[in-house]
Amino acid sequence: MAIHQKRREPRAHWLLLALFLVVALAGLCLNGYVEHVGAEGSGPHPVADDRPAPDEVVQGGPVQRPAADGTVTTSAMPAKTIALTFDDGPDPQWTPRILDVLARHDAAATFFVVGAQVNRHPDLARRIVDSGSEIAAHTFTHLDLTAAPAWQRSVETTLTGNAVAAATGVRPTLMRPPYSATPDAVTAGAYDAMRQAADHGYLTVLTDLDTRDWARPGVAQIVDAATPEAGAGAVVMMHDSGGDRSQTVAALDVLIPRLQQQGYRFTTVSQALDLPAAPPAEAGLRLRGHALRWAQLGSGWLAAAMTWLMLAAVVLALLRLVVQVWCARVHVRRVRKAARRRKRYVGAVSVIVPAYNESANIEATVRSLIAGDYPNVEVIVVDDGSSDGTAELVRRLRLPNVYVVEQENAGKPTALNTGVMFARGDILVMVDGDTVFEPDAIGELVQPLADPSVGAVSGNTKVANRGGLLGRWQHLEYVIGFNLDRRMFDILQCMPTVPGAIGAFRREAVVDVGGVSTQTLAEDTDFTMAIIRAGWRVVYAPDAIAWTEAPASLRQLWRQRYRWCYGTMQAMWKHRRAVVESGASGRLGRRGLAYLTLFQVILPLAAPMVDIYGVYGAIFLPPLQTAAVWLGFTALQALTAAYALRLDGERYGPIWSLPLQQVVYRQLMYLVVIQSTVMALVGDRLRWHRMVRTGAATARARTHV
Repeated sequence: MAIHQKRREPRAHWLLLALFLVVALAGLCLNGYVEHVGAEGSGPHPVADDRPAPDEVVQGGPVQRPAADGTVTTSAMPAKTIALTFDDGPDPQWTPRILDVLARHDAAATFFVVGAQVNRHPDLARRIVDSGSEIAAHTFTHLDLTAAPAWQRSVETTLTGNAVAAATGVRPTLMRPPYSATPDAVTAGAYDAMRQAADHGYLTVLTDLDTRDWARPGVAQIVDAATPEAGAGAVVMMHDSGGDRSQTVAALDVLIPRLQQQGYRFTTVSQALDLPAAPPAEAGLRLRGHALRWAQLGSGWLAAAMTWLMLAAVVLALLRLVVQVWCARVHVRRVRKAARRRKRYVGAVSVIVPAYNESANIEATVRSLIAGDYPNVEVIVVDDGSSDGTAELVRRLRLPNVYVVEQENAGKPTALNTGVMFARGDILVMVDGDTVFEPDAIGELVQPLADPSVGAVSGNTKVANRGGLLGRWQHLEYVIGFNLDRRMFDILQCMPTVPGAIGAFRREAVVDVGGVSTQTLAEDTDFTMAIIRAGWRVVYAPDAIAWTEAPASLRQLWRQRYRWCYGTMQAMWKHRRAVVESGASGRLGRRGLAYLTLFQVILPLAAPMVDIYGVYGAIFLPPLQTAAVWLGFTALQALTAAYALRLDGERYGPIWSLPLQQVVYRQLMYLVVIQSTVMALVGDRLRWHRMVRTGAATARARTHV
């Protein structure tokens, strides 16, 4: 005989989930930082200290090295020596064309590269070095160093060095601050950035001649701006990225040969000043650079994937809402048409009430069933080994046509099957022991069974204890689920669940599927799917109303939804072959199971990433834009809830609690799906968690039934 040992529920996945979300947020933040997501502009920013730098800086040459003692060493280009410099690359379109021009005229240049661009195009960085030109630093994200704090300057400098080292194998020693120009434009704030760069081993290279080629003034003007006076040497600033650089390329083909004919040489900054070549990068620096590159690329892929995920989620949500509303309108017209017909007596009804320790509500439940307006109803209470006197309570009521059957505790499905054996009616209504029926509920519930093709009918369950926030949230969830989802399932003929709280079944359909299955924890879902696959229709009767007691604490809610979700997954897997079958079974598989898989499994599993993306947006996007998106999403939910409440004749008051639902309830629901998925994957079997009853349904019955 096999011995079944219960294993502890796994816990490590929560740590892994938290770690994954932290890494994902870090990756998104890295992408946001690199791509300047949400930045109002990429130009220079105002700085607090705009005083001129010391005289030796503003009056010195373009190549400057501030010393620790406060002195500054500056250098200028020798006569008839041009150091062409190109900022902002490498760029896959323009950098190769510039290198081709340089090679054609046997010239070299210095490329001040952006570290993030190097990570995107490491092959271009290697080509720069291999061509005989020089590679230097221009920060990692083209940051205005004069407006940045010291720590950010240090990060930008370090990351750029890492990127260049990984791509080329050398460590850059020259640096040009973004938005810099000639020495006479250096402010005290810029000088502080230059001194900090010197502490990291960088020599700052400014410019003598700024061609302003980024403004595309024309080839002739770029050539004129790059031509020094009277044979003087110069550092010339150009750009190989950031826009259309065709004029820059054309200007080089004019400038270089013209000045070469006048005896000029075109070389790198280091060669012109006899500076040491960029040293080889040590292995650790290259390793950090490779890690940085893959982190940057991964963050970009993650951000792109998240953008598509968000877009897909929005499109699916809107499509789902459109289908729900259309189906709801069709269903409303159908119900109204049916309501105009006089109610029919469709046969004797046996109500089966499985009860385990239901003393808090069982009396109200039984009385509501007997007090209904449908004739010829018997009530069979199956006491499933209760220890709180549930069976005795029912007996003391001494109500006609109410019977008590006792059995040892064997679970709800077995109790239902026991009730079926004792029931005399051809119509079986199955009711939870904490549910109170409206007087006309049974009559409304069984009317669709007048159609011989209908095998089961779902009623409309309402939350009795809706006083607090948790109760309001569950109330809204029930109303939306029953009035939109179930109406849609009815129209599409793929109803996956007749709720245990209120459902009617044709005995013939119950016999066809062999009774209520004990193989899953969601016996109502499993049972309903089996009935559909047997060829029976399952419909929704919105006017058959019953009140149930919902969980009153987060712990109870977790246990209930965990069982529901896990059991639903079991039922979906059990009936998976419906996807490839025809007829009613195929409709269940390709419509119902597909819907459950997408909206109750896949999207909830992706929900943590959506929240992480929301945090990312709150950090990097303008606050008004982030708030507008969130308010738009909440407004859509509010309109959906309002429509569902209107269909059910409910008040709109609870809608105010929807925004709060997004920060507690929604997260709990998707964590339930995650836990259920993990349990399903590891193959463990969840035990039944019973909710402690407080008598809320009874209280509701006293005031409303």
